[in-house]
Amino acid sequence: MTTLVGINEAGKSNLLLALWKINPAREGNIDILHDMPVSKLSTYRKTPEEVKFITAEFELEEESIKNIETEVGCSLQGDKLITVTRFYDGSYTFEFPSGKPQSTKTEKVAKEVEDGEEPIEEDVIVPLKDVDLEKAILAELPSFVYYSNYGNLSSKIYLPNVIKWLDGKSVDGIDINEEQVRTLRVLFEFVKLDPKEILELGQDPKEMAMLRNGRNGNSQPTAEEIRQAENDKEERSILLQSASGDLTKKFREWWKQGEYKFRFEADGDYFRIWVSDSIRTDEVALELRSTGLQWFISFYLIFLVESQEQHKGAILLLDEAGLTLHPLAQKDLAVFFDNLSQGNQIINTTHSPFIVDTSNIDRCRVVFMDKDGYTVASSNLRQGSDALNEKSIYAVHAALGLSVSDVLLQGCQAIVVEGPSDQFYLNAIKGFLIREKLIAPEQEIVFVPSGGVKGVPGVVSMISSKADDIPFLIIDSDKSGEDAKKKLLSGLYQGLENRILDVKEFTEIEKSEVEDLIPFSLIKKGVDRLFNSLDEVDFEDNYNKKIPVVSQIETFAKANGIVLEKCWKVGISMTAKAQLKNKKSDDIPKEYVDKWTKLFNAFLSA
Repeated sequence: MTTLVGINEAGKSNLLLALWKINPAREGNIDILHDMPVSKLSTYRKTPEEVKFITAEFELEEESIKNIETEVGCSLQGDKLITVTRFYDGSYTFEFPSGKPQSTKTEKVAKEVEDGEEPIEEDVIVPLKDVDLEKAILAELPSFVYYSNYGNLSSKIYLPNVIKWLDGKSVDGIDINEEQVRTLRVLFEFVKLDPKEILELGQDPKEMAMLRNGRNGNSQPTAEEIRQAENDKEERSILLQSASGDLTKKFREWWKQGEYKFRFEADGDYFRIWVSDSIRTDEVALELRSTGLQWFISFYLIFLVESQEQHKGAILLLDEAGLTLHPLAQKDLAVFFDNLSQGNQIINTTHSPFIVDTSNIDRCRVVFMDKDGYTVASSNLRQGSDALNEKSIYAVHAALGLSVSDVLLQGCQAIVVEGPSDQFYLNAIKGFLIREKLIAPEQEIVFVPSGGVKGVPGVVSMISSKADDIPFLIIDSDKSGEDAKKKLLSGLYQGLENRILDVKEFTEIEKSEVEDLIPFSLIKKGVDRLFNSLDEVDFEDNYNKKIPVVSQIETFAKANGIVLEKCWKVGISMTAKAQLKNKKSDDIPKEYVDKWTKLFNAFLSA
């Protein structure tokens, strides 16, 4: 799950639209009139097959590489990256770092021989067919689904019209609301009933019996026919009751703003949804409830059904979802996203701090417009000093501010760390230790980044309510960390030396940093990305776990002419956190599990 945070017109929707249209799961056709830059339209529209629309770089997993090579009969020559370009006519091109994949298919071809000699056959490489390669790559490429309009359910649904709309027909004098029709379709899928059957459910048993047996209104149905119609009606009524209970139970798992009970009813030509809650026990039509509740139940149904059925495995692109909700309900929505992401990768946009998950701040990207008018999405959440994205970063900073207030209001245990990468690593370790039942904290542990050792006093003053409530501090053992430690012990932390946890106490490596608490297997993927342009050398071949890994990476980069980005450590920590989420004790070397347990017990025992 990734959250794109930025002000209006920063370009958040553009990023989603580009991803959607590079490989849409549904809809997403290229609209030359609206998708082409206005200034270039008169020129580009004449040769759409020559103009690049979207270019994206994907990292291939081993399984995808194997599938492509097997399907096509080729070798990708060790390449894990692929650049996919879609043109305005909808066609694709693919580029690999090593050039075009090499064919591994061979066929027997008769070799020319002189008269009288025995014919000879030799193996000849069969050229790759571009169409086969394209088909195999697109089969591995993730598909994208874009959502920007979320059609709210009405509580009073006129079934004759719904039946026509779901069959793709129009109703005279009524405009079709495509988003609402989609929500209705999902609703009936969820309750596992056909709206035609529901329409029958609202009919008088006598009329149903006569309709079934093809008689007119002057002919009375038999007692047996009436009994059968009544039994059918009772059966369907029980089905509606069952579906109502199922929705009530499942919805309660997500919506925490009250315990709601839903009841479905068929009444003549209408299908109705009634709602009550634990405080207001009288049933009220759904449309008379809050807009937020209407929105959330419609949104919930769409994603619960669609993501598990036709869009299973697709990447969901959610544009500005939940902005009509109360802030606390927006937090519920963030939890809903997190659970939905177990089956679908999600990329959502927002400018609300309440939808930012502060426990997983590594999932955020700040979106802003650079000086040339281009949209940039950055994982550097400390670029607020840049005037161009100062406003975009506000939602993230506001969310972090809210999390600090949570610490004060809810009695969490705050641990100050130097930066966001330390926060990501330690949050991941915390989750691992709790899952494996190696620690059982009585309070929520919150790691608060200080923006470097210089920012420690400011953060401590914000989260400490009194002088004897100074939080623990985890500090690197490099030179800047050692210097800061001396300064803090003579001032803010005077007499509280046990509250400064020096990383080398746990790594047993001089000048070590939090990265040295992490087994190389967890950071390998992130490190490989830093050096994916190098073919002849591999960082792992030179890695020494007895030396601080950060200095090794910096030395290796310098030796090979690689310029590391400003926030390269953050990128590696994000990758490691994602991998550790699914690990168990047997997957991690015991020496590291022992170090983690020792570190956490150092402040939990207090």
